[in-house]
Amino acid sequence: MAAETIGFVGTGRMGGPMAGRLLDAGYSLCIYDAQAEATKPLVARGARLAKSPAEVASSADIVLASLPTPDIVKAVALGPDGIVAGNRATVLIDLSTTGPGAAKLIAKGFEARNLTLVDAPVSGGIKGAVNGTLAVMVSCPKATYDRVEPILKHFGKLFYTGDKPGTAQTAKLANNLMAAAALVITSEAVAMGVKGGVNAKVLIDIINASSGRNSASEDKFPRAVLPGTFDFGFTTGLSYKDVRLCVDEAEAMGVPMVCGSVVRQMLAITNAKYGASSDFTSIAKVLEEWAGVEMRG
Repeated sequence: MAAETIGFVGTGRMGGPMAGRLLDAGYSLCIYDAQAEATKPLVARGARLAKSPAEVASSADIVLASLPTPDIVKAVALGPDGIVAGNRATVLIDLSTTGPGAAKLIAKGFEARNLTLVDAPVSGGIKGAVNGTLAVMVSCPKATYDRVEPILKHFGKLFYTGDKPGTAQTAKLANNLMAAAALVITSEAVAMGVKGGVNAKVLIDIINASSGRNSASEDKFPRAVLPGTFDFGFTTGLSYKDVRLCVDEAEAMGVPMVCGSVVRQMLAITNAKYGASSDFTSIAKVLEEWAGVEMRG
């Protein structure tokens, strides 16, 4: 398998480290990114640079994509210079978070070209991409899964969710909603504690030894909020996009999202105040301003 040429579109903050892991494993890579700067470290290591996603898909049997928004993924997959315009690739592994609607649309658009979509969103952040400890949720035909499993294993732990396009996206949106919700509620609780005279670090230590512990208290607060760096590595804009997708998809299914809608609104406020490129731990800064406290320690 490592002798195969693999294509990779989107070599930014997440895609770059994942593509690097494939180079480490001995794969030959053909890569493309709209931002030329993002490709330079991989080209320096021997990856071949293509001029378009179509060229990538004409140079490899399997193409992976790690891209920021559903619209960009759809353009890369189905656009005039997209994967469908290539003449070699038979599989696109989409590592992005697009929502089930986009996954179904792309899978449908691939049918006439005998292309198969592997819906494979990942969770675990830049650190997980670098270390190969991501959670990789996968939906695609079982035969295709068996084919791509050796590639995806280089990224982390795999979870096969079934053969229907979009089921892996549904799992990813559920996870990202909960991650954002944990950050919102932890920010509220710690702001209250600090306002009431409890040291922020002491309160986080209490929460992490008690029933309230969660991904924000165990990881995001110690790494990015208590030090005041707000640099966890995931942007407010992307978190807002993921939660919007989740709430919209849930409502379309007839599943009420009462708490999810509040989380979406908190991200909308953070996005408006600090910008889409801010770190999503900036949610805590919103609470600091509202409560008139600083959560440091």
